[in-house]
Amino acid sequence: MPARNAAALTSVSDDDRLAVLSPKPEYGAADAVEALKIIREDLGDCTRCKLHKQGRKQIVFGVGNPQAELMFVGEGPGADEDERGEPFVGRAGQLLNNMIKAMGIERQQVYIANIVKCRPPGNRTPERDECETCSPFLMRQIAAIKPKVIVALGAVAAKNLLAINAPMSELRGRWYEFHPAGVRSNDPAWKGARLAVTYHPAFLLRDPRQKGEAWKDLQMVMRELGMPVPKKAAE
Repeated sequence: MPARNAAALTSVSDDDRLAVLSPKPEYGAADAVEALKIIREDLGDCTRCKLHKQGRKQIVFGVGNPQAELMFVGEGPGADEDERGEPFVGRAGQLLNNMIKAMGIERQQVYIANIVKCRPPGNRTPERDECETCSPFLMRQIAAIKPKVIVALGAVAAKNLLAINAPMSELRGRWYEFHPAGVRSNDPAWKGARLAVTYHPAFLLRDPRQKGEAWKDLQMVMRELGMPVPKKAAE
């Protein structure tokens, strides 16, 4: 593989900050726990896109620490996630758990969500209209949690969060200043998160040779968060 560029800082377009933001019901919440509950209630038994009538069993909202400094965002639920109502609980989820443990922390300390909250049929890639319909709820989750760092797992998550159409080789290895589009936080001190991109665990299961590259991405995240950087990567 070609030598990777040094980690660089890239600003994501924040034109949405100039727009008039419509008030959200969670803006008056006392804390992130209450805000996430309000967002989930607002989502309801969602029928906003066609995924609700294409075989989903339940909505997979998100799970983890509402005050997490670190948030992982994937693509969408698979069969196991659709069955249990929790993101990343299948084989890819087990690898993500190992990746998190290799960082020296536990799954319960981070927050995990997806771009879309319903399983696409056959685990296909979510379509653009599905992502555009569902992602505003993810943006509200991010604003409620106020993470320091977001890790986008895979190209679909990265491209939807960053609105950048680029290959993984260009997306990885650098930092992006990220502010959730269309929403604000109830904490004026929170100016947004820093976002890094790495491979989706499902891709790493198909191509284990890239685990070392993913570990480099996670080491970059650990340094940003001031965490000790162990040498051992996830298996």
